[in-house]
Amino acid sequence: MNEKQLTEAYERDENMMILVFAQWCVNHDLDPMELYAKAYPQQKLNESLKKTMDDLVVPKHEAEHIPDQTVIAVLEMFGNTDLAQALHEAISGRKQ
Repeated sequence: MNEKQLTEAYERDENMMILVFAQWCVNHDLDPMELYAKAYPQQKLNESLKKTMDDLVVPKHEAEHIPDQTVIAVLEMFGNTDLAQALHEAISGRKQ
């Protein structure tokens, strides 16, 4: 695999991670943009997340279930530990 193919594969995987995160949020009546901003308050609008929300995320009644641990594992795999922590907090709040 050459460098270009590796970069493209990483970007595809990263986009899948964004979709999993965004769909999980919608499935749990959470705003992905708000949760992202909570995890990364120093960052501006995440264009990839916005595009995913606009183009790919479906209403929760049309979506497949995404287990909590799956989305957390995917986020951590990409180094999004702050976002994974924000999800942990949302999950804890949901279970109370």
